[in-house]
Amino acid sequence: MSDERLHTDLLGIAMKTPVLTASGTFGFGEEFKDFVDLSRLGGVMVKGTTLLPRRGNDGVRITETPEGMLNCIGLENPGVEHFLDETLPRIQQYGMNVIVNISGSTAEEYGKLAELLDVPGVAAIELNVSCPNVKEGGIVFGTDPEAAAAVVREAKAHTKKPVILKLSPNVTDIVVMAKAVEAAGADAVSLINTLLGMEIDIHRFRPVLGNITGGLSGPCVKPVAVRMVWQVAQAVRIPIIGMGGIASAEDAVEFFLAGASAVAVGTANFTDPEITMKICDGLDTYLAEHGFSSIEEIVGKANPGFLGFRNDVQKG
Repeated sequence: MSDERLHTDLLGIAMKTPVLTASGTFGFGEEFKDFVDLSRLGGVMVKGTTLLPRRGNDGVRITETPEGMLNCIGLENPGVEHFLDETLPRIQQYGMNVIVNISGSTAEEYGKLAELLDVPGVAAIELNVSCPNVKEGGIVFGTDPEAAAAVVREAKAHTKKPVILKLSPNVTDIVVMAKAVEAAGADAVSLINTLLGMEIDIHRFRPVLGNITGGLSGPCVKPVAVRMVWQVAQAVRIPIIGMGGIASAEDAVEFFLAGASAVAVGTANFTDPEITMKICDGLDTYLAEHGFSSIEEIVGKANPGFLGFRNDVQKG
């Protein structure tokens, strides 16, 4: 299959397909090399990266839920220096677009990470703002428009790479957040991050997860994610990368019709390591069956309020 219909140009990044993998669900890409043609993916959003190595949370960190899972990994990762010195040189052999997801505890940390990652081999930066801001009493960056905007401005000031802001669904109005980060200079938004949830062990009379609460993902969150993409697509003109519960080509099509220019697959990678390839094949079949010559033709097609990022508009 040539994927000609699926070719996508997003943020100046040439992508064979508009199907990416969500951070935290695909390692650094190389873990899936026996199952997936990594160069066929639009991009791999690699495991969340911080300035210093992190060991993550103690206790139970993952539990299965009906149609999904809860996790509280705690951003376990070897740190940005290890990523730059050892991981990035190694994974470049696979010909994939590497998008680095970064987390910090201050806006300045995001800026420092963005600067360190402004190197060849990194296609873009994704800002994970579902983290507490230690300078502001622990408020989560992703729940405060001004804090999220400050992170975007700091990152943009320290890198020439495209900056993607990953929006949290754990807010009263995600549109307010999206407009704030667009105004601050974000090149794109990705949504949604996980929903906050918990599970209680009814026999041991205590929460299952060691961190008590965790991020809920999987098919159960898809209706929420599609709704939020729909709303954000009516409010911003920058590209949207839709994610949340995508487990089939049909799921992905919903996100495109709602206004996403690309999609990222997350939890489904755990149940079927070849799922991204199946989604690419299914998207190509869908476009052919409905008489479309490109994925761009269906972006926002079901959304009457779609403001509209399209490459032809951007070029004009």
